[in-house]
Amino acid sequence: MRIGIIGTGVAGSLLAERLSGTPGFTIEAFERTELGEQAEAGTGLNLGPNAAKALRLHLPERHAALRAQSLEWRRWQVDLTDGTRLLDLDLLEVAEETGVRIRWSELYRLLRAPVAGCTRHGHALEAIEEDAAGRLVPVFRARQPRVRHGGFDLLVGADGRYSRTRALTAGEPEATLLGACIWRMLVPLATDCPFDDYGQWFQGNARLLAFRVPGGAVYIAGTFPLTPDGDFPEGSKTRAWQRALFTPPDAPPCPAVAWMLDAIDRQFADIHWARSASIPMLRSTAEGRVLLLGDAAQAMVPTLGQGATQAVEDGVIAGAVLAAGGDVAQARDARVAFVRELSQEASDTLRPGVDSAAGTRAKDAPAFRAKLRRLYTEVPAPG
Repeated sequence: MRIGIIGTGVAGSLLAERLSGTPGFTIEAFERTELGEQAEAGTGLNLGPNAAKALRLHLPERHAALRAQSLEWRRWQVDLTDGTRLLDLDLLEVAEETGVRIRWSELYRLLRAPVAGCTRHGHALEAIEEDAAGRLVPVFRARQPRVRHGGFDLLVGADGRYSRTRALTAGEPEATLLGACIWRMLVPLATDCPFDDYGQWFQGNARLLAFRVPGGAVYIAGTFPLTPDGDFPEGSKTRAWQRALFTPPDAPPCPAVAWMLDAIDRQFADIHWARSASIPMLRSTAEGRVLLLGDAAQAMVPTLGQGATQAVEDGVIAGAVLAAGGDVAQARDARVAFVRELSQEASDTLRPGVDSAAGTRAKDAPAFRAKLRRLYTEVPAPG
């Protein structure tokens, strides 16, 4: 079977590695960016314990490489912005191993290195045609105006939330907005940062989220409600508005929040702004000749950090299923539906009118802990 993988992000790279060298499969991967173009791309991310487990079970060498180049994510702590503690969860109480913290650029390097030999860079998907045998032929804009590399028995769209593969074969998906902004930034050389592991800080329904990543940097994300029609409140994209948003009204901010507010002031121009949203789940198109993985198939709200984590699961498990001649949708869709629903449930504290302190404390109750345990441990082994 000749498989063409569009996009070598998380899912695409892992699928290519899992299937490379498997008898009966020829793998070719196509990446929009040039080689090395994303060396310093992105900010930071946390991968859940279920991503680590999936790699340990299916690609142990990649698991070891990831552990060696990342920081451990051991605790999930939530405070109010004045420092009042709401939640302190040791992930090993609900998982078999810890998660990881890493920069996107380093994750890309780790995952793309094993599949460099089968990857063509600088290939932006422009169209999809069909050959005389009914195989799909991706058409790329590369260094030459248009490039074709023949027909494929299966095309895999692993090209992210704004997947060109999905759009060309099934149309643009309609996004469902959560009703919240999420902005992101990376603070380099943050030697004076007063915290390390994963933390969240609430002021009403506004939330800061931050943690250290390798190289002495700190990842910070801010979330706040949008207007009822999904627009940004007037003046919200200013230093003064953001400082007021996360400052407690009757007390000074705790040291962690004070440090973040100063960092936001210094690097305000570096913030990336977005609306938190999900798209309908879709696993295959073109009568089964296109398989969608990762955000191309199931982009979800990022509240539990499961976007990249589910892309890890998608890549390794889809590889195992395809190698065995199985059905990827049957293996993945029920699991992904559960994760999407849980991520939506966990987003309650970001919605206006919800008591964020009470909602956070509820996540320490047995019912929610049981769902986290299912999230972090129910990863199928090979076979």
